[in-house]
Amino acid sequence: MTGPPLRVVLVDDERLVRTALRAILASEPGIEVVGEAADGDEAIGTVRALRPDVVLMDVRMPRVDGIRATERLTDAGEGAPRVLVLTTFENDAYVYDALRAGAHGFLLKRATAEELVRGVRTVARGDSLLFPAAVRALAAHHARGRRAEALTARLTDRETAVLRLMAAGLTNGEIAEHFTVGPATAKTHVAAVLAKLGARDRTQAVILAYEHGVVTPHEDLSDEPG
Repeated sequence: MTGPPLRVVLVDDERLVRTALRAILASEPGIEVVGEAADGDEAIGTVRALRPDVVLMDVRMPRVDGIRATERLTDAGEGAPRVLVLTTFENDAYVYDALRAGAHGFLLKRATAEELVRGVRTVARGDSLLFPAAVRALAAHHARGRRAEALTARLTDRETAVLRLMAAGLTNGEIAEHFTVGPATAKTHVAAVLAKLGARDRTQAVILAYEHGVVTPHEDLSDEPG
């Protein structure tokens, strides 16, 4: 691998969990664990001092939990780290709140070593790590009768289609392939969606899509118009 290693900070109130995560990531080329924290409050100072690329953040911790810590970290604007939250249960409401607070995805604590490493690399390169079915189920509890039209009225037909594919978990490259356009064009479409929705990033746009029912449960997006 070329370039500097990905710098990671681990945040979990269980020392054994941090030790296990460190062992997995330290064995991977191109990834360096630069620090640890035992709660959200400690995480703020550690991240500001070490400036990692990715923070692996437990959502349930004493004192300051992962949600509040994520919110404070992502509010830093440019230069803020990518946050990947860790949870025991995929239907944990804490996960949804963390995503709303600015986390870029989530992983279950029972994830394999390969899934953990892939997750860190995914969010580090600017993509979101979401599991559509799980996020849709969480968002359904927060929709509060919002209508899809309230969101899609701001978008062109192509941008609505792009948002739906984002909600299905497609990367910019996969969106480009779907529409048979170049990567730069797909990136432009995604940027337009974010700007028109006032979304901070892809994750926030996807959350809005689920909340407003732009994508419905069990919907097959494989035939999305090109």
